[in-house]
Amino acid sequence: MLPIRRYAADVKPLAIIMAAASCAAALPALAQTGLGASVELATDERRRGISWSDGELSPAASVNVGVPFGLDLDARVTATRGDPRHGGADAVFDLTGGFTRDIGSGLRVNGFATGHLFAGAAEALDYAELGLGASFALGPGEVGLDARYAPDQRAIGGDNLWVGARARVGVPATPFTFNASLGRSTGSVDDPRRAARLRPGGDYTDWSLGVDHITGPVSVGLLYTGTDIGAVTPSPFANARDTGDRVTARLAISF
Repeated sequence: MLPIRRYAADVKPLAIIMAAASCAAALPALAQTGLGASVELATDERRRGISWSDGELSPAASVNVGVPFGLDLDARVTATRGDPRHGGADAVFDLTGGFTRDIGSGLRVNGFATGHLFAGAAEALDYAELGLGASFALGPGEVGLDARYAPDQRAIGGDNLWVGARARVGVPATPFTFNASLGRSTGSVDDPRRAARLRPGGDYTDWSLGVDHITGPVSVGLLYTGTDIGAVTPSPFANARDTGDRVTARLAISF
């Protein structure tokens, strides 16, 4: 992973994202082979209720490849805008490998492993996590349960477990889809300074409510996120202003 960081640190994140977007624009003709992509622009990149872009505008691009045996490979780059949470990194590369299985009667399960690589971080802050999920679809609606676990790693000052529930429903005969989620982050602490990256005030609960307007490959959405984080642990990797309630907007185009 170190060679990746040394290379990525020399490249501006917006240039990376524009290059990924250019590649994505050439993908429609290959869509039938299981290759897809998207480009996005969000007013703030928020994950589990906290900002990963220091509250700033965040472009992103991703590519997904379906491979034999039902496996999926996904690469995503997102601008983090020098967020102190990730050591001043300019961007994060999320590299994911996983699988999805339809069990039948609307039940689907999935599992994956993700490596988070931070370009331009002041120190070694890359980390990895594992995930499992299950969802049940009924008509225009779907409910699901998810878990993500990052084993004990120096970059996050311990281990981290997030479990959550989600629901979404599409309004028949309209382009609108509503969604909601509720999650809980817990874990052990070896280094309080680094543990504050993912849990700024210790164990906490996050929630979200959103609506998306989907027309063909274009999706426009609004999302409200919040947490019950109180006092923030003194740490260069955490700040109180990025943990509160916020409404964000997102535009995405899929290929």
